[in-house]
Amino acid sequence: MKDYGKKLSLSERVTYRFAWSVLWALSKIIFRFRVVDKKNFPAEGAYILSPVHRSYLDTPVGGMVTARRQRFMGKESLWKNKFSGTLLSLVGAFPVERGTADRAALRACQEILERGEPLVMFPEGTRRHGPIVKKEEMHAGPAFVSLRTGTPIVPMGIAGTDYAWPPGTSKIKPHKVILVVGEPIYPKVFEGRVPRRAVDELTEELRQKLQVVFDQAQEILGKPALPEPSNLEKDD
Repeated sequence: MKDYGKKLSLSERVTYRFAWSVLWALSKIIFRFRVVDKKNFPAEGAYILSPVHRSYLDTPVGGMVTARRQRFMGKESLWKNKFSGTLLSLVGAFPVERGTADRAALRACQEILERGEPLVMFPEGTRRHGPIVKKEEMHAGPAFVSLRTGTPIVPMGIAGTDYAWPPGTSKIKPHKVILVVGEPIYPKVFEGRVPRRAVDELTEELRQKLQVVFDQAQEILGKPALPEPSNLEKDD
């Protein structure tokens, strides 16, 4: 198995903290982002941060909720360039070959969590649209990994990123962003194989709590998430 969780050296930690601080400042200026209920993050150890996904900005702006390096998956092809690969690894990304079995990616996630690192997993998979977290668009990955590792899931609502980078456009513009951190969801403990029923139940619990924090974020922002444009091409 690949090494997905190499610890950062002192110089890498300093570089990461500097890069994070610069991005935090830029995000604060451009998006005037506000984090609500940050206290809900577990004090230490691993957790799975599960945000709603309405924009490509959700990953960089969502990463500003904590100075801890959070891990997230990226296409393996992005590591072909040495510079970009080094930069992505520094900020917490790890490569997953596109088109491989989901179980390989889930094993990578499990390994990272077992090392005590936070992990970002979007339960809706790809970008979605509108103010509702739909049951049919939820993926079981976060719940499955949570149950396998005993790691809590932290739901997070994000409002405003779709206005800052509207679907179907290529331009980013300044716009206020609200991030609401929900209370951690602690999974049941199973010995041996995790029942599918437990995965489905936890996925539904996550969906419901994700909707709550998403509603809060939209309410604070003062506007609902943008609907899907009729001519928008679907993500692959």
